[in-house]
Amino acid sequence: MTETIPVSAPRPSGRVKIIDTARAVALIAMASYHFSWDLEFFGYLDAGITTHGPLKVYARMIAGSFLFLVGVSLVLAHRPQIRWRGFGKRLAMVVGAALLITVATYFATPDAFIFFGILHAIALFSLLGLAFLRLPFLLTAVIGAGFIALPQFYVAPVFDQPLLYWVGLSDVLPRTNDYVPLFPWFGMVLFGIAATRAALAAGLIERLSRIPAGPKVLQLAGRHSLAFYLVHQPVLIGIAYLLTLAVPPPAPDPDAGYLSNCQMSCTADGNDVPLCTRFCACTLERLHAENLLEGLQSGAISAGDDERIRTLASGCTAASQ
Repeated sequence: MTETIPVSAPRPSGRVKIIDTARAVALIAMASYHFSWDLEFFGYLDAGITTHGPLKVYARMIAGSFLFLVGVSLVLAHRPQIRWRGFGKRLAMVVGAALLITVATYFATPDAFIFFGILHAIALFSLLGLAFLRLPFLLTAVIGAGFIALPQFYVAPVFDQPLLYWVGLSDVLPRTNDYVPLFPWFGMVLFGIAATRAALAAGLIERLSRIPAGPKVLQLAGRHSLAFYLVHQPVLIGIAYLLTLAVPPPAPDPDAGYLSNCQMSCTADGNDVPLCTRFCACTLERLHAENLLEGLQSGAISAGDDERIRTLASGCTAASQ
């Protein structure tokens, strides 16, 4: 495999502003998804709607675009050689922001706090990505495809322990509000690196640097993406809260809420959707028959400690097979 890649080619004059704009568009898309999450949290949208169906696909497309741009930025920022001082400063900022997110979400949502979300991933993947900056771009692309494909064919119980959740090869998905593990997501960074190296070889980066980049506000947001990320969600939560004061959300449907939470928990344990649908419908029916649903949802009844709930769940497990 041979390539002629101008690794030492002169950097284009100024920033490639269209990439800042692309990053800003990804930020806006991310904010729109997070606001839908906030609306679900405050009861304006059905429980679980942001983690299933079209919104789940939308969220994955956004994460993929961010990580692809991480790969693009790594190549452009470190030509003709790695700028260690700038890299270290940026890495420290991202690591600090990731730790801040972990601490804040641990207190806000302890049952689903973020321990390896998009910022944690960007920090680790940026460090790992340095090893691929001088490899042939075709090889990098093939390795990236391997990262994306492997979780579809291989998972193992050894990765089910919390200290290895970041790898992404566990049988059971952890409960967290943002999860961007090494497999498959590092593959998107490698695709970004490979695509940018190919673009350098073809002389496309200079052309991109001359493309009009749109409104300056987008360029500004793209250049300060970390600050935007840290600020946007508190602002959106505040807006959603103010909305509850002006237009209170409709009263939640207890049956719909139970079914949504039950199915999310069931599928997260590795069960297929049809089985979970049957199991959750069965348990809901029996909870109503024994007048247990209200106590379960209010916390007066503990699902793990109450013998009636365990018996009920066991019976529905057998009936759903």
